[in-house]
Amino acid sequence: MKQPWWPTWLCLAVLALSGCNGSKADELLETAQFEEKQNNRDHARQLYEEILRDYPSSEAARKAQERLDRIKADR
Repeated sequence: MKQPWWPTWLCLAVLALSGCNGSKADELLETAQFEEKQNNRDHARQLYEEILRDYPSSEAARKAQERLDRIKADR
């Protein structure tokens, strides 16, 4: 007997939405850190600067500034 489709989709929707409760600044920070790990420092730098520009009082901005300082020191 075929099972109904909606329980699967409901579970997927709940899982997808539960991962979306972070702030945009945190999402950008996570992406920038990933880009940095992938050795794409130019894009990481752009994302860190975007965080500082758009979310200057956030915790993500503090971390972004630390990473930017580190990137500049490594040049």
